[in-house]
Amino acid sequence: MKMLDLGDLRLHYRVDGPEDGPPVVFANSLGTDMRLWDPILPLLPEGLRLIQFDKRGHGLSTCPPTPYTMGALITDTEALLDHLDVQGCVFVGLSIGGMIAQGLAVKRLDLIRAMVLSNTAAKIGTPEMWSERIETVRQGGIEALADAVMERWFSDDFRATPDLELWRNMLTRQEDQGYMGCSAAISGTDFYTTTASLRLPTLGIAGAEDGSTPPDLVRETTDLIPGSQCHVIRKAGHLPCVEQPQEYAALLTRFLRDTGHV
Repeated sequence: MKMLDLGDLRLHYRVDGPEDGPPVVFANSLGTDMRLWDPILPLLPEGLRLIQFDKRGHGLSTCPPTPYTMGALITDTEALLDHLDVQGCVFVGLSIGGMIAQGLAVKRLDLIRAMVLSNTAAKIGTPEMWSERIETVRQGGIEALADAVMERWFSDDFRATPDLELWRNMLTRQEDQGYMGCSAAISGTDFYTTTASLRLPTLGIAGAEDGSTPPDLVRETTDLIPGSQCHVIRKAGHLPCVEQPQEYAALLTRFLRDTGHV
């Protein structure tokens, strides 16, 4: 685990695997930290350079004053990849992480040769919806919306297991300001036009029971990019890498092979 000092922000990141291995970068969702990817990383091919980070206001990264913009989140990620001398990575982004992927690919295509848009979209929700959620957190903290978030994140079957508490605790222990700041960034983002300009291998992954970014929304976004593909994972909600890690890792591994990354 390391910290990158960006002046107004210190970004927590981790790199595993050989320094000269093909880079795969993971960007996690709103309300989670890099542990989101723990279930799938051991299932991926050996020899990859695996890069994870906590976006601003999440995990062990610092929490600058809010609100945040999507441009700031993209610039943070760009600075990290430049610091690590990354070029031509496969970028795996889930939810807000997938929005970061889209924006970064438009800005710096030299950094990304292929991307996985997991449980995400070019536009998520409405400004009014995000304003309500931000106000709920401002009044009662993340705890005030935690149960509703769990319903969107996970299938009925998973919510009946003790493991649900792990992810509920992860959510509620994030910084309230970080959650509100990133919510504001999502609220102000509409990437339909810019994402439609992209020409790079793209894999969409959706969860059949996702209450945040339903499969049709994910497919609508990946369809903007010619030649893209989209897969729906059954018995999974917004975080299929948690609920169905074997299938998720198999899809990712196949994509890495199809794009010549392994």
